[in-house]
Amino acid sequence: MSPTVAEIHLSALRHNLTEVMHRVGTAAVLAVVKANAYGHGAIHVSKTLLAAGVRRLGVATVAEGMELREAGINAPVLVMGGVFPEELPNLLEHHLTPVLPSLDAVRALASAVNQRSAPLPVHLKVDTGMRRLGLSPEEVRELFGSVWPRALHLEGVMSHLASADDEDTDATERQLKMFRELLDDLKLLGTSVPIAHVANSAGILRFSGSHFDMVRPGLMLYGYSPSQLCTPDLHPVLAWKTRVVQIKAVGAGQPVSYGGTFVTARPTKLAILPVGYADGYHRALSNCGRVLIGGQPAPVVGRVCMDLTMVDVTDHPPVHPGDEVVLLGRQGTATITADDLAACLNTISYEVLSGIGRRVVRVYRED
Repeated sequence: MSPTVAEIHLSALRHNLTEVMHRVGTAAVLAVVKANAYGHGAIHVSKTLLAAGVRRLGVATVAEGMELREAGINAPVLVMGGVFPEELPNLLEHHLTPVLPSLDAVRALASAVNQRSAPLPVHLKVDTGMRRLGLSPEEVRELFGSVWPRALHLEGVMSHLASADDEDTDATERQLKMFRELLDDLKLLGTSVPIAHVANSAGILRFSGSHFDMVRPGLMLYGYSPSQLCTPDLHPVLAWKTRVVQIKAVGAGQPVSYGGTFVTARPTKLAILPVGYADGYHRALSNCGRVLIGGQPAPVVGRVCMDLTMVDVTDHPPVHPGDEVVLLGRQGTATITADDLAACLNTISYEVLSGIGRRVVRVYRED
């Protein structure tokens, strides 16, 4: 087995799903498993969540949906990032449900599938303030004020909350008000919306009025809160580990790694780790990050390389080749979280988790 692994703790995943379900009552749960389930492994995570009560899955691309189908997953899969014309045959063959973000997309898809024996289920994306994908509420009213294409079955209407993790709730309340008013107008137009959905993890946690018929948890399933304003009982699912490949003693005044950005101030013991930025351990962690060895933090020194990273273990008890190193997770009483790495990288935990490369072997554990 590779010395660098991501341990995925399935009991923690199920615990986090239970936290979601307790908060949303009768609303259905669509688990967001895009980006390889935020780095956790989409196939195994999807199967675990479906067995635990999730009804639907959400991905960003047709290719991600195809991967699930080819693994034998038959649950409804929503493709949320748009569908290009050349992807339509694969979408239809794999029975994926597209999200339509524009009037042009609605018209083009209706024209492409008008010979089908049964209408194609679709969801409409409404832009209520994200300024990303989606029709304006006015465009939706225009669409249903005329004739909805018979080749398409409107299964859902969705939007996305742009600021639900912010302390100021005004923007989110405006989005929710706009969405509710649109649903009311569609009802007056005689349009049935089987599934209305808008809540991401932050919406689930902070805005009970955003739950509607279905919620779309992502980050919180994997054990992290999207906002410091709420502290739900979530358990991180992923632990990222490697092993020491070599111990190197160097004298004082010696440069370490590319460019010599770190120079030893004293005789120093370095532990060389077989992980680097090609694995998702960012180069920006150079002279900034830390790892855990023997339950103690060890600072990253010098530049992180494509495949190797150096850490200072001078003040540690003896460290040997083969010793476990925790890049993210717990060792003894010490912990490094995705939020810790994100703070060092000036980014967010989403990017840390989803950036863990595919050559890092995922190992699934039930403990």
